[in-house]
Amino acid sequence: MKDFIKKHFWNIATGAFILAFFFIPGFRETLQRPFLGSPSLESERIEGRLSSEDYNIKLKGINVPDAHLSDFKGKYIFLNFWGSWCPPCRAEFPTIQDLYDSKKEKLGFILIAMQDEEEKVRSFIKKNNYTAPVYMTNEVLPQSLEFSVFPTTFIIGRNGEILKKDSGAADWNNESVHQFIDRSEER
Repeated sequence: MKDFIKKHFWNIATGAFILAFFFIPGFRETLQRPFLGSPSLESERIEGRLSSEDYNIKLKGINVPDAHLSDFKGKYIFLNFWGSWCPPCRAEFPTIQDLYDSKKEKLGFILIAMQDEEEKVRSFIKKNNYTAPVYMTNEVLPQSLEFSVFPTTFIIGRNGEILKKDSGAADWNNESVHQFIDRSEER
């Protein structure tokens, strides 16, 4: 038996890794987390603007009361589209929670679970003790907020200007993000 294990160690280890990857909840996200990049925040250019009509989106609160995107008009907004079914979304969520904990007084946070089931979203939020405001919506998104990759995050200025659009998982709680938020908020 000892010779068998020695001879087939790498096959056994690879098989165990593959099984863990597919069948142990959270294993994939744990592997992805160290590889989250920083969002590209070098550009200071405005990437678009929300019109008054673009704010016409009803938000069903998951861990907060129901709201309307227009409730956040005139505020600085961190808007994230994600799904509980999406491993990169789950991998970046702890960094968003950390950013929320440190910047919730400066930013309105709107995390919208899309193409998801309410019970799965509630379970994910509860299981991980997340407090960042999570919503769901079935509304058609305006062209200014269209995206093709989960997760996608927008940082929106007080006048509706899209200061940043970032697609893909990122580490949202790093120094460059904090500096970008502080610089943008001062405008």
